[in-house]
Amino acid sequence: MNGRRGAWLAVVAPALALALWALAGLALWRVVLPAGLAGDWDQALASAATALAGWLALGAAAAAWTGWQLYQRLIAAPRRLADGAQLLALDPAAPPLAEQGPQAGLAQAVNRLAATASALRADMDNMVQEASRKVARERDQLGALMAQLHQSVVVCNLDGQILLYNDRARTLFQALSDTPEVAGGADLIGLGRSIHALIDRALIDHALQTVTRHQARGQGAASARFVTARRDRLLQVVLAPVQAGGYVLLFEDVTRQLSSQSAQDKRLIALTEASRAALANMQAALDMLEFPDLQPQERDGFQRIVRDEVATLAARLDKMGADTAHDLLTRWPLQEMPGADLLEAAAAHIRARHGQPPQVQDLAPDLWLNLDSFALIEVLADLAGRLGAGDPGVLRLRLSVPGRGRAHLDLVWPQALTAGRDLTPLLAQTGAGLDPRAVAERHGGALWLEQDAAHGESFLRFLLPVAGSAPPTAAAATPASAPRPEFYDFDLFARSAPDTALDDRRLDSLSFTVFDCETTGLDPAGGDEIIQIGAVRLVNGKILQGECFDQLIDPRRPIPESSIPFHGILPQMVRGQPTIDKVLPAFHAFAADSVLVGHNVAFDMRFLQLKEPQTGLKFDQPVLDTLLLASIAQPEEPSHALEAIAARLGVSIGARHNALADAMATAQVFLRLWPLLEQRGLATLGQVRAAAARSYYARLRY
Repeated sequence: MNGRRGAWLAVVAPALALALWALAGLALWRVVLPAGLAGDWDQALASAATALAGWLALGAAAAAWTGWQLYQRLIAAPRRLADGAQLLALDPAAPPLAEQGPQAGLAQAVNRLAATASALRADMDNMVQEASRKVARERDQLGALMAQLHQSVVVCNLDGQILLYNDRARTLFQALSDTPEVAGGADLIGLGRSIHALIDRALIDHALQTVTRHQARGQGAASARFVTARRDRLLQVVLAPVQAGGYVLLFEDVTRQLSSQSAQDKRLIALTEASRAALANMQAALDMLEFPDLQPQERDGFQRIVRDEVATLAARLDKMGADTAHDLLTRWPLQEMPGADLLEAAAAHIRARHGQPPQVQDLAPDLWLNLDSFALIEVLADLAGRLGAGDPGVLRLRLSVPGRGRAHLDLVWPQALTAGRDLTPLLAQTGAGLDPRAVAERHGGALWLEQDAAHGESFLRFLLPVAGSAPPTAAAATPASAPRPEFYDFDLFARSAPDTALDDRRLDSLSFTVFDCETTGLDPAGGDEIIQIGAVRLVNGKILQGECFDQLIDPRRPIPESSIPFHGILPQMVRGQPTIDKVLPAFHAFAADSVLVGHNVAFDMRFLQLKEPQTGLKFDQPVLDTLLLASIAQPEEPSHALEAIAARLGVSIGARHNALADAMATAQVFLRLWPLLEQRGLATLGQVRAAAARSYYARLRY
């Protein structure tokens, strides 16, 4: 029986029974009186009717009070005790039962049993953790390794749900987002989200079929490659299958490469067409020059045509060569490297090739360079061999930074070593086919010869680019003090297929978006607006604290001063923030393919629904309310406010009435309510929704 209905019945039933008993007694007495006394009885009863009615009302009130007290002691208190005991049995972290009132002794006994059970459970947990520690460590190491990769990596199960992604992929997806300034890419990528928000399912299916055909032909670990477009970007995707049932996607943004290739193709076509016309002109002029009776002026004219066309053709070829060289320069694979490591590697290479290393002088120990170390070391080793003539020990390698952005790498030798020598062959192409000047130019620098007469030295100087103060690593995007976001959840490999109706699926097989809104007031239909949305995703029974949505919104209307103490959002905090028509699409994408959850969520949903005509978006996914769920799981509790539920379930709330903090607390409350709902036979989404619809609080409207 519903707790509220039972309480009312406990109050009304005794009072009603007493009144009926009294009325029945009076009626019986009237029947058994002799006929002569009946009239007097009626007259006496009429004269004392007021006093009698008051007496009966007093008795009814006393009976109602007694019924209420008995209900609280004999029914409500044992039920609350039972709910608390169930919570302790399911959650060792739940607060102990209050040891007061008539059930104090029983509560003490339950608390002692819970403490004993908690100790036994802790011992068992330690044993389980010890057994699984190795597996967990290996999994964490894999996740950490993937997170630090410089390639954009995403792992999905066969349903397209994302099981793992790294920080590089998150950065790429942020650039591909329609609202990068709002959602930060969270509208496209996240654990449990569908990769099909970015890549069409047909492309994935086709790639998987291609891989399957290759494997059927015995081609081993096959992979498929395709290109897809998003906004103004072209992505090259490599798909490789995973034995556990899924696939790995490697993303590369090839927009620049394809654009460069396209430009080069256009230049080649233009050159071909222009050259064909020039050649035709020259051929015609040469044909005319063969005529013996050609006048001198005419001969000069035709020769001038040939010379002009040759000059024009040469200019076109020069421009084509310059453009191609620029493309090669921009595509040159430069990598960041400490300058000290470059000198050490070059010295080791020279020693391995010529038997003795040069002296090394590093004047900038903390310097990072942006270079192609292979080509540069090859050139230095070749130059050292030409200069040292079998004794590279007389040479020195010197690295310095005269200014910002450029470094000097000098190969120094005594002037006497090359006195009177022709140094022109020194910069000839090396045995590996590398031109020293071209190598320097491909770094955006230069190479030249200088002499230091004061010290009796000569040196070849490479002008090289200096890298940024901190190399752009994947880890740099995440503050070192912050906990590493959840980048993987391999348990999603075991997710059931999404073709099952949502209402038939268990709660632990669904993804949820727990959210909360802060508003200018409490009247959504009266013009109040949303000023903050906070949300967190809940996948596989875990809160993904690294995939949050936290956005202030400019309401384009004043924020009442009376509401500021509740949410703490000042007008200057929302000034310049995105408006609701920018934020709501991002939140809609963030919440896609998930069940919405909130506390007293009817209030928040009303605000969202009022924006549907303006934004054209519909939040038509299932919705769960922790207020209703708590009233089902703990029906005898007097309060189902978020603070009260959180206190009962041992959940701490960070900053009350901050949208993200409230969403985070609501998510934890929701997780703690799951086992209590299952205890009542509510395991699927449909069962929970049906029970919530019968709750007394479901009648609330906004």
